[in-house]
Amino acid sequence: MALIALGITGGVGAYKAVEVCRGLQKRGHDVVAVMTRAATRFVGPLTFEAITRRPVITSQWRPGMNADIEHIAIADGIALLLVAPCTANVIGKFANGIADDFLSSLYLATKAPVLIAPAMNTNMLAHEAVRRNLDTLSARGVRFVEPGEGYLACGWIGKGRLAEPAEIVDAAERVLTPVDSVLTGTRIVVTAGPTYEDIDPVRYVGNRSSGRMGFAIAAEAHRRGAAVTVVAGPTRLDPPAVESVVRVRSAAEMHEAVMRVASNADVVIMAAAVADYTPTAVAPDKIAKTDAPMTLTLRRTKDILADLGSMRAGLGSGRPLLVGFAAETEDVLANAREKRARKKIDMIVANDVSKSDRGFDGANNAVTIITADGEQPVPLQSKDRVAGAILDRIEHVLRARAGAAASR
Repeated sequence: MALIALGITGGVGAYKAVEVCRGLQKRGHDVVAVMTRAATRFVGPLTFEAITRRPVITSQWRPGMNADIEHIAIADGIALLLVAPCTANVIGKFANGIADDFLSSLYLATKAPVLIAPAMNTNMLAHEAVRRNLDTLSARGVRFVEPGEGYLACGWIGKGRLAEPAEIVDAAERVLTPVDSVLTGTRIVVTAGPTYEDIDPVRYVGNRSSGRMGFAIAAEAHRRGAAVTVVAGPTRLDPPAVESVVRVRSAAEMHEAVMRVASNADVVIMAAAVADYTPTAVAPDKIAKTDAPMTLTLRRTKDILADLGSMRAGLGSGRPLLVGFAAETEDVLANAREKRARKKIDMIVANDVSKSDRGFDGANNAVTIITADGEQPVPLQSKDRVAGAILDRIEHVLRARAGAAASR
């Protein structure tokens, strides 16, 4: 059915890659194995050669390799690059564009989807450098099979163990299988990140939003066939590969950009943390420090969701579907319900940003999706998976509306 490049890197979980290879073949796929030098210390290349009935690529310096520029030839021919296990070292290479072996060169050369199954020590997985690299890859559209928890080869107990082969094969199949989604062909606007409200040329009022949640939603909507426009506030993350990215800084700039692109949208998802207040004036020069207290006068910013609701009412239709976020620290659900009703929006996603393991600037989230016909708790998990749950709910609402319109 499809040719898959299976990258195997130097971790003890490399033995599971044999079963991953077998599982892919049982689904009808052809596999070419690409092993790093370290991987060959754990599993012999002959094992994969016997299973795949193809030469196993272990070096870009093998005699005759450059006759066909093999990493380019394979990059053009594969339907998926799957790396299982993927070590912290290789994740770092991918994130930073280092191409010093066949696998890292293949990653840069291919246009095929990339799926990574990380595996490493618990502390390594939690290290800021690794988390940043994972965030970078996620923002580029790389997909992940989350590592499992349990006994690790180092003797520790925690998260970092390579996912089970069946789970990895299922994830690969989902990437390869065309998505049958009601979102295919729709136009979706997603906002992401914070806004910065300038005080002077040096200082600003802002928040800790990273843009991860909005970018994850945009990437998943794009995967489901939607034409996605991202309106992104200041963030260090790279946006996903979507149809259009509009960069803004302030709440006023985000308001202008969203109102401009939303008029032709089918769905608008306001995942950005837009400032509620902005300074009444911006000092032209840096404000000098003195011993006296400084008073900063703020005014309300324009309410983008409320203005979208007014725009929708003026259009006289149910388009666009409006989805808001409620980042709260207390009375989370009550505040979110009130916000949805007050702003007359279709759906609101409530999350508790007071907890350190979720929300702002974290890799995971736990939310409750609130609509007119019920509430759906989504437990703590990666933001990619939370994005999937949110879009599943949006699809449910769109199908229900289509069905109601057809029955009239």
